[in-house]
Amino acid sequence: MVDTCAAEFAAATPYYYSCYEQMCEVEPTENKKILILGAGPIRIGQGIEFDYCTVHAVTAIRDEGIEAHIINNNPETVSTDYDTSDKLFFEPLTLEDVMNVIERENPDGVLVQFGGQTSVNLALPLEKELQRRTDLKTVIMGTSPNDIDVAEDRERFNFMMEKLEINQPDAGYATSQEEAIAIANRIDYPVLVRPSYVLGGRAMEIVYDQNDLERYMREAVSVSPEHPILIDDFLEGAVEIDVDAVCDGEDVLIGAIMEHIEEAGVHSGDSACVIPPQSLSEETLQIVRDYTRKIALALNVKGLLNIQMALQDNTVYVLEANPRSSRTIPFVSKAVGLPMAKIAALVIMGQRLKDMGFASLDEPKVKHISVKEVLLPFDKLPGADPILGPEMKSTGEVMGVDSDYGRAFFKAQLSADNILPLNGRVFMSIRDEDKEQLLDIARKLKDAGIELIGTSGTAEFLDENGIEMGIVKKVHDGSPNVIDMMRRDEVNLVINTPTNKVSRKDGSRIRRAAVDFKVPYITTIQSAIAASHAIASMKSGESTVKSIKEYHKEMA
Repeated sequence: MVDTCAAEFAAATPYYYSCYEQMCEVEPTENKKILILGAGPIRIGQGIEFDYCTVHAVTAIRDEGIEAHIINNNPETVSTDYDTSDKLFFEPLTLEDVMNVIERENPDGVLVQFGGQTSVNLALPLEKELQRRTDLKTVIMGTSPNDIDVAEDRERFNFMMEKLEINQPDAGYATSQEEAIAIANRIDYPVLVRPSYVLGGRAMEIVYDQNDLERYMREAVSVSPEHPILIDDFLEGAVEIDVDAVCDGEDVLIGAIMEHIEEAGVHSGDSACVIPPQSLSEETLQIVRDYTRKIALALNVKGLLNIQMALQDNTVYVLEANPRSSRTIPFVSKAVGLPMAKIAALVIMGQRLKDMGFASLDEPKVKHISVKEVLLPFDKLPGADPILGPEMKSTGEVMGVDSDYGRAFFKAQLSADNILPLNGRVFMSIRDEDKEQLLDIARKLKDAGIELIGTSGTAEFLDENGIEMGIVKKVHDGSPNVIDMMRRDEVNLVINTPTNKVSRKDGSRIRRAAVDFKVPYITTIQSAIAASHAIASMKSGESTVKSIKEYHKEMA
């Protein structure tokens, strides 16, 4: 057993080849060694959820009597605790450093699925290096690097989707500004643009016109044949859907189908979501299951698979597929009681889902409702507009569970320190596109005894529909306005939904003031609907307090 100061020493000497060994609870019986690539330093876009997957994979492998090694260089994670794995290599996640470990240990296999995009990006170059090194027995286990590349490479993935006859948004990829403009004009604005092979939606943006696109191509990214820009039709108003599954090459186990609470345009890592879905029809769910199985088998997945879809006008579109761990694996595992990362690790080790009791199963049917909500860092970023978009901004997530959707959502907001009020005053400033949906929200809040205030346009609309609202000045009209009221602790919740790039700037001072004065805030109409439901549910009944195991027992 090494000294606990070893981790600090290794961190201070990144080029020193260091490892930590300790006794295992399970003595290796197969004389087999597996190296798992971690996620690297935790930062915005690279969540601790991948560390959860890494640790669960290690646990499953060690329980099988196989020696498990980890390479990761974040001292604040469980995977780098000195007693988690048989050996820990505190090194950067680069090809050179991974190869240094492989040359020393010559493990039987390397797992790249559990460290998120950072480890998956190493799959192809690592395979090429291993093929060149005939003195090493190491292979990449699980989904092959070529099949991973089919999912990552937009051109190859689109071709596969066409063969499977699966709907996708109209899309293209560009290697120059001229190509990008031509594709965007063909698709029609707005379009979603992003680089390929990126983490956390980095440099992803919704552009509304050619000037916007030219600025993006000039400032945000560099394009080349090796680094094309992906351009997708932006599905406005669509409901996003996430699926986590495990495939062994023959059968597919669906862990859960998640419905995003925010509509398309918010990065999946920033969007709240719910298990089971609350508004999707059984017909839609069956299409989602069918697409998931088709894609998993077409990609020859052995291990984890995450698929993102969208529902618009009763049509399900596949946005992307990631044959790796996802940020939602911990949420799914806890919500439905299936240890998805452990199951995937066993599949990669050669076990079959049928032999484990799973065979092409639909997602478990749960009696409770689970809501995932994110933690946002805007209180640590002075001046930043706390608006959600296609580029990921959250730094963590929490979960609320109850037998009622509204109360589960309330618990999730409570855990995220965005506490919804059960009395007091709510300020509303809503874009025109959302005003019809505002009516039901306002009625629920009024029935719950909440006082409503807002700017003149919102107030006039509600007044025309028989709902009373107090009027406050717009910020640029002088005092007293809502910022003054927040400063005096006279507002208990802010609901502000911005629209396109012009209107987004108009409400930024209000949203920023909500963060600065620690007032709960909501920036999407879908979250506002859920919040009104949550407040009404909490006013009408008591929330339940149970352990997660008690909820799982009720499923049995």
